[in-house]
Amino acid sequence: MAQLNKVATVDNNNMTEKMQELLTIMRRLRDPESGCPWDQQQSFKTIAPYTVEEAHEVVDAILRDDMPGLCDELGDLLLQVVYHAQMAEEIKAFCFEDVVAAISHKMQRRHPHVFGLESELATGKPDWEQMKLAERKLQSDASNSELDESALAGVSVGQGPWVVAYKLQKKASKVNFDWADAKAVLLKVHEELAEIEEAMSQLEQTPGVVSEAAVEDELGDVLFSVVNLSRHLKLDSGNALQQANQKFETRFRCMEQQIKAEGLQVSALSVDELEQRWQQVKRETQT
Repeated sequence: MAQLNKVATVDNNNMTEKMQELLTIMRRLRDPESGCPWDQQQSFKTIAPYTVEEAHEVVDAILRDDMPGLCDELGDLLLQVVYHAQMAEEIKAFCFEDVVAAISHKMQRRHPHVFGLESELATGKPDWEQMKLAERKLQSDASNSELDESALAGVSVGQGPWVVAYKLQKKASKVNFDWADAKAVLLKVHEELAEIEEAMSQLEQTPGVVSEAAVEDELGDVLFSVVNLSRHLKLDSGNALQQANQKFETRFRCMEQQIKAEGLQVSALSVDELEQRWQQVKRETQT
């Protein structure tokens, strides 16, 4: 049977010491009497936004190929795990050691072909969906709740909306609820754009009849369809948007510099003048 100790390891004693140091720092910060007033006041819900923010900053460092920055950001993300574990320990729910044990067991359980923990060792790639279903069943049994057997089960709403949309669509496609190809989805995008255009027109003409919420609802349908299109094109909608963000920022900063070099202020130019400048920058930066 394959063992974890076959994996390359670092100095375990030093690692344990450093990890214990971090856990001790967190306990001191949360100490009701001598801790930091800000840290004492925090809860799972108030810390959750910081957890998401730190994860995004990790991704940012990766996209910038900033290895020193990535090391620093991974530390910030690790602190978030320690923070949540400490708060859970305070209410006797679980502790950091439980978190480590849970993920270690999960990785071994999901990779029997690597660790040789099951008869699936000889079968090659495991059935991930069946494994996840079994895990959800264990969790529902442990919490004494009803097992969600929907084809869409297992999609966490805590993820970014783009990711949730993609995962919902992917799960639905596994039971054949899907478009035939990207062209069919593109037609759906056009259909949704027409519907939001109609809703906007109605809102402008009869504001008492159509609400802004109705326009927002149509906008959601447009965005959902765009994610679907990217999925059928086998492209990452998040990456595509990130590239668009970077392209916009590069062009806008270039436009700013050109305007300032002439002794002018961006805010002092008219919309038409800015559009002319923008089109000029687009031509200059076109690749």
